Amino acid sequence: MPIRTVLFDFDGTLADTLPLSFKAFKAVFEQFDNRIVSEEEIVAMFGPTEDDIIARNLNNQAAVPEATKLYYEIYRNGHFDDEGPLPSDISHMLTTLREQGMKIGVITGKSKKAFLISTEALQLSSFFDVVITGDDVEQPKPHPEGIHQALQLLGSHQDEAVFLGDSNADIRAGKSAGLRTYGVQWLSTYQSATFELQPDLIFTSTEAFLALIHSER
Repeated sequence: MPIRTVLFDFDGTLADTLPLSFKAFKAVFEQFDNRIVSEEEIVAMFGPTEDDIIARNLNNQAAVPEATKLYYEIYRNGHFDDEGPLPSDISHMLTTLREQGMKIGVITGKSKKAFLISTEALQLSSFFDVVITGDDVEQPKPHPEGIHQALQLLGSHQDEAVFLGDSNADIRAGKSAGLRTYGVQWLSTYQSATFELQPDLIFTSTEAFLALIHSER
């Protein structure tokens, strides 16, 4: 069945926001726990929203509200350079999918607050027909709940939808939902250099993905 619905992860897939998120988390743990955490340690915490990551992993529990506030201050004030966390090839891909009449959705573990900060800064909101954040699900990726929600809201069947993401959790979620699931490594920073569960394909450029879309039309 031809592809009519394209679902994406967000951080490391559509926006190069992982470095900014790492920066904010490192500052939080250093200031309130007096400990240095590596990017690998932060990635191992991913799954829940930013708020839940801090609440579950900060040793200084009394400081969780203040630490969460600091995280969002750093994330909101992070500088998006002229290239921006949204490279031109990502913008071109989304524009092309929209012009071809594709339904486009996002399933992200980010909180709704963090997602809105990103999409407002990057002027991305107009591209998406549905967005499922970490606040919208009881079970985050790798559970397929968010993908199932998106398909239902879009009125799309799993056979006509694909899911793209940069992490092991993304691949497991897409496969569990019964979708063709693609790994992406087309941004400067992504979560998984290798995948524990083999994606249907791995794309290192948006052009290659658009070529697949074109071949199926």
